[in-house]
Amino acid sequence: MTPHILFYIIIGILIISYLIDFAMGYLNAKHYSDPIPELLKDVYTEEEYLKSQAYKKANDTFGNYTATFGLLLMLVFFFFDGFALIDTWARSFTDHPIGVALIFFGVIMFGSDILTTPFAYYNNFVIEEKYGFNKMKPITFFMDKVKGWFMGVVIGGGLLALIIWIYEMTQNRFWIYTWVVITIFSVFMNMFYARLIVPIFNKQAPLEKGDLRSKIETYATKVGFTIHNIFTIDGSKRSSKANAYFSGFGREKRITLYDTLIHDLDDTEIVAVLAHEVGHYKRKHIITNMMLSFVITGFTLWLFSLFIGESIIAEAIGVTTPSFHVGLVVFGILFTPISAVTGFFMSALSRKHEYEADNYAAQTYASEPLITSLKKLSKNSLSNLTPHPLYVKLNYSHPTLLQRVENLKKQ
Repeated sequence: MTPHILFYIIIGILIISYLIDFAMGYLNAKHYSDPIPELLKDVYTEEEYLKSQAYKKANDTFGNYTATFGLLLMLVFFFFDGFALIDTWARSFTDHPIGVALIFFGVIMFGSDILTTPFAYYNNFVIEEKYGFNKMKPITFFMDKVKGWFMGVVIGGGLLALIIWIYEMTQNRFWIYTWVVITIFSVFMNMFYARLIVPIFNKQAPLEKGDLRSKIETYATKVGFTIHNIFTIDGSKRSSKANAYFSGFGREKRITLYDTLIHDLDDTEIVAVLAHEVGHYKRKHIITNMMLSFVITGFTLWLFSLFIGESIIAEAIGVTTPSFHVGLVVFGILFTPISAVTGFFMSALSRKHEYEADNYAAQTYASEPLITSLKKLSKNSLSNLTPHPLYVKLNYSHPTLLQRVENLKKQ
């Protein structure tokens, strides 16, 4: 294979991925006006349903614009040797592979973020604002950007530097050591994310003693789930949409409730939502997903190690000197079809896990409060109640609301 052919394979993957996403979005949009299923007729009033349709259409149109902009930007970069220009510029400062890579990716990431910031701003302060979701002030938006850049430099840059150092020391065997590093890093972040990262962006506080905390602790004791760390987080600082999540292991295990969730749901519904999350722990879903993620990471790194040193990889995008960072860019695109396949199966497994967690909540607590909580959360986020079945299979990590309600009604 020649660099010229590889170049057009890369372009083909970019364009085909864009067209598939566009086609799936088009199919999904055709179902926006479908009648509401009988089991979900109490989710929206007619006025609210019209509002949800308008919200979906606005997001769909905006998503098409941003995706098209992203594709055109990538094509311009490839056809006008953008990667080669940045690589050459980076090498004018240093010949050290780590230094070159950090400058290379720093320019790309920072430049990309600057170019896409107007889109993010519009999404928050026009679309989300219009439909009543945005609670973020402009200063918070830009401070989040600055904090994100800082995190990217410190954590992302540090991890990248370590991986390149490992590559320089071990060459083709680097994938084994890198796999170990990424695995340890992933476990560490899962353990301490809520303690170390979340406070940079949000305020957390222990859930005060009262009826809600008592009900949560009573349920946890009933099912043998030890939990001492129950926190609230100021999600309303940015959005009116509600959420809750579990994080960590052992002593670092904690429940985090968005203040919007506490506002939108009653105590019984909140306990039902948490019973669902406990189901993920009890059914070993988190461990299963982590193990599968580690396997996929190992496979990806091994595959990357087979191509990284090939000069054709660099030449395909106009770069004369083969390097880790250039190989990573090209491999990331070439891996897209494989990533789509693994993503499809991981999403299918995730939907299966959601059913199992729902069943656990129904069996150890109750079905009805989980059903009402899911309906309220869908209503308050103007969720799509009638997505295209194929779109669900390719993009949804959770079953649709209708599927979940039908399943819970059987319990």
